[in-house]
Amino acid sequence: MLETKAWRINGFLGILVILVLGALGVMLVTSGSEPAGVALLVVAVVLSSGIIVVQPNDAKAITFFGRYIGSVRDSGFWLTVPLNNRKKATLRVRNFDSKTLKVNDVHGNPVEIAAVVVFRVVDSAKALFDVEDYMKFVEIQSETALRHVTTKYPYDIFGEEGHSLRGNPDEVAQELARELQERLAVAGVEVIEARLTHLAYATEIAHAMLQRQQASAILAARQIIVEGAVGMAKMAIENLQRDHVVELDEERKVAMINNLLVAIVSDRSAQPVINTGSLY
Repeated sequence: MLETKAWRINGFLGILVILVLGALGVMLVTSGSEPAGVALLVVAVVLSSGIIVVQPNDAKAITFFGRYIGSVRDSGFWLTVPLNNRKKATLRVRNFDSKTLKVNDVHGNPVEIAAVVVFRVVDSAKALFDVEDYMKFVEIQSETALRHVTTKYPYDIFGEEGHSLRGNPDEVAQELARELQERLAVAGVEVIEARLTHLAYATEIAHAMLQRQQASAILAARQIIVEGAVGMAKMAIENLQRDHVVELDEERKVAMINNLLVAIVSDRSAQPVINTGSLY
């Protein structure tokens, strides 16, 4: 099904034609020409069945004895094909908030996820005749696409390369919008935007995953501290040797590096020990 424009004329002009035909029919009946008068009255009554009113941002699909003959998108008062049947589709921008779904990510971890989809109908014929209920179709396909996209990404990559649900919400939203557009095109629906509104680990693994995130954060912080400590120890030894402050053999270099690393890397403040000299 593809939307086409239905035949129509201005409704006020149509009312004028109907009134003129009705008046002529009455005149003919009263003057004795009953068959012609009755025919004109029947035509006037039949034409009046084609009067429709279209609200702003609405469309009315017109069918004539089971055959789709077009849609009227322009708001206003119109006269179209008489003895028609019409169905209304709204062209307004609408939101659909999905339920919070429990889905396994690409690693099999249960994730709670929800999204909002912004859409509108762009083809009233497809929306009304190619699917049974386009709003229900949008709901089911949105949840199906959200489940499918979630299974393609991990919740978090913990420092690894790649995209994740938590670290790349924009990319995930674009992927969701693309897949939704493919699924909803059959219903004449355009997806304007899709965004994640809720993302969390499922309750049964949330505590364990929180501990994993904390461990990963601590490990990353420790790595930065160690790299800094090694650089500081190296710089201290190079400066001492360059300025000839003290001559250090390999054993003393090792001891100094060890002391510096312990003092810098330790998560507690180092306790100084004063060396007052040797007895001999």
